[in-house]
Amino acid sequence: MMTKEATGQTSAAPDRAPSPVMVLAAVALAMVGLGGLLYLVGQQDLGLAVWTLTTIAGIVPAAWFVAADVRHHRLGVDVVALLALVGTLAVAEPLAGAVITVMLATGRALEGWAGGRARRELGALLQRAPRSAHRYGGDGVIDVDLDAVVPGDLVLVKPGEVVPLDGRVERGVAVLDESALTGEALPVERLAGTAVRSGVANAGGPFDLRTTATAADSTYAGIVRLVAESEASSAPFVRLADRYAGLFLGLSILIAGAAWIISGDPVRAVAVLVVATPCPLILAAPVAIVSGLSAAARRGVIVKGGGALERLSTGTTLLFDKTGTLTMGHPELVAIIPAPGVDPDLVLTMAASLDQVSPHVLASAVVAAARTRGLALTLPVGAEEVPGQGISGHVGGHAVQLGKLSWAAPDAIGPWVRTTRRRAELDGAMTAFVRFDDRPIGALVLVDPIRPDAARTIAALRRDGIRRVVMVTGDRSDVAATIGTIIGVDAVLAERTPVDKVEAVRIEQRSAPTIMVGDGINDAPALALADVGVAVGARGATAASQAADVVLLVDRLDRVGDAVAIARRATGIARESVVIGIGLSIVAMGAAAAGFLAPVWGALLQEVIDLGVILNALRARQTPRVRPLSADAARLTRQFRGEHRTLRPDIDQLQTAADQLGTLDEPTSLAELRAVQNFLVTVLLPHEVTEEQDLYPAMAAMIGGVDPTGPMSRTHAEIAHRIRRFGQLLDDIGAEGPDEADVVELRRFLYGLHAILVLHFAQEDEGYLSLGDDDPLTTAPSA
Repeated sequence: MMTKEATGQTSAAPDRAPSPVMVLAAVALAMVGLGGLLYLVGQQDLGLAVWTLTTIAGIVPAAWFVAADVRHHRLGVDVVALLALVGTLAVAEPLAGAVITVMLATGRALEGWAGGRARRELGALLQRAPRSAHRYGGDGVIDVDLDAVVPGDLVLVKPGEVVPLDGRVERGVAVLDESALTGEALPVERLAGTAVRSGVANAGGPFDLRTTATAADSTYAGIVRLVAESEASSAPFVRLADRYAGLFLGLSILIAGAAWIISGDPVRAVAVLVVATPCPLILAAPVAIVSGLSAAARRGVIVKGGGALERLSTGTTLLFDKTGTLTMGHPELVAIIPAPGVDPDLVLTMAASLDQVSPHVLASAVVAAARTRGLALTLPVGAEEVPGQGISGHVGGHAVQLGKLSWAAPDAIGPWVRTTRRRAELDGAMTAFVRFDDRPIGALVLVDPIRPDAARTIAALRRDGIRRVVMVTGDRSDVAATIGTIIGVDAVLAERTPVDKVEAVRIEQRSAPTIMVGDGINDAPALALADVGVAVGARGATAASQAADVVLLVDRLDRVGDAVAIARRATGIARESVVIGIGLSIVAMGAAAAGFLAPVWGALLQEVIDLGVILNALRARQTPRVRPLSADAARLTRQFRGEHRTLRPDIDQLQTAADQLGTLDEPTSLAELRAVQNFLVTVLLPHEVTEEQDLYPAMAAMIGGVDPTGPMSRTHAEIAHRIRRFGQLLDDIGAEGPDEADVVELRRFLYGLHAILVLHFAQEDEGYLSLGDDDPLTTAPSA
């Protein structure tokens, strides 16, 4: 019997040597052929002897399998096979016994292939865990073994290092990447006196830590223990075949016994047992499961064995981590909010130029945004990073600062500052203010964006039988609630530690089989405890991948939906094959009991039944619901995804322009409005037209149906209509600039158009552009 914990203790490395059952299958097949050849050339006695030896060779493993079942206090399908093998020898039908041996060994080999799982060891956790600390002593800072550090010691944590023990910040400001524990993508600051947990990474400058726990009692060691305990407490898994075995075993023995008693001929009883040998149970289920594993692998999903696939098919409650799972896990620039009269490109150019030399987690997002917009960057001179505050330097002869409001722009005032701070609070965003020479010129707003395929994936999962979806995260409640509402989950559990996540899984398991999806070390204990753990492993979260039953090799959430659909289809086909095969076997058992089938012919008939159920089981190789994009459609999705990334900051400028109306003088205000109009007419509108002409026909051909892109085309028409009206409104205002009534009308218009564009881009990202694959692995044809 395969169990979740037992299979977790097999070797992670593939065994290159063939298994004993594979060797037995090959030898038995060769012996059947050799016996047949000897029989044909007149050496009947020798051929019978070869078949007899083959039958005996089959009795040994069959008896071993039965003994193993008895040790687990159950009787499985192997009992019927053992009785049939012994019976063929008793009534001198060795050929039938040899055929059963081939079938038995082949089925076991297939089942071992389907059920083999990688070892779930804690190697990744242990490799990441620090083994030494930089402790202050009489001779300065010395490196000591972690076990030598006691509570109260003062240790130095260098930039980029993992915090080795729990403690409190003694001196300096600690800028920490806590995503490994909390899932929060954005770095956090810990001031002097603030508690810090082991396992988080130092994303800023060096700081001193006063330890409050030993290595064994620290948070990181606790997570390692949680994973081990969760794996050990996992419920055992029973093979699909064994769930049908009890009834079939009793029925087979009953029919065989009745045939013997009524006819007085033991050969009939053996013939019944031969055709009752549960080939559909031993062969069909593993073949279907293996086919399902193959189909999942072609979609970039590695399922660690047949047991995991079957458990995945039964899950009805789904728990998602947020950061890196439902969100992208890395920040993106979503808005540039300039001070009055400042060009937004200047704000981004200065910030990105300075950030080129910064190791800060937000720096790469700022630089990438500037390069996407085609801005020319200048290498800074004299750049200096102030941990927890920001970075300063000279760009093109100008003094530039980028960082916190209180550090980079303490004198900034006006509506644009309030807008920036309000957006950060409402959206859970991080802001960076820019100072140019002696004045603040604007701010950048960065967020961890929701995956474009998140809402579509959850909707698809509900169609596939998932009844409850829960988001469990270490992030703030307000941020988590907003994301949960957008993607459509049933419950949001925020501000949860790794221990809380494990408890959440336990609570959900009381009501239904659970699937947990996560990507970080903080998710590993919950992944190990859940009935099925799914790791989004594309970005190298090795600990989560090793603790999970299913690993997504591509960084796409929709593969969770694919995995569930494939698992349900494969196990459904396996059950269908088993039921059909058992039904045919029962009919053959009736014929054998009536004396119409000799044991040899019964064995051959059973092989025909085997072939039929195996061919049916192979249908599980097909990937459900997957329509590969054409090369042209895939190219278009990549093209327009890139255009969307480029256009989003400009679209957000519509909101910024509306906010600034009434605060600028009339000529400046009119110039800003004309710049907005120029963007709408010369950039945005051509983008929408190209989508309508190129992208939508390709999507319609893939989706099928009658005018599937019609509603989205209607939105294009509405956007074009509003852009035209905006131009008419500006022409009506004239050169004198907007008055108070015009400001109200313009704001209403800009806010409305901004909302439409944001929603429209999100719909295209989720409905169309997220269908494209960038990884060649995921575009392999489904067979």
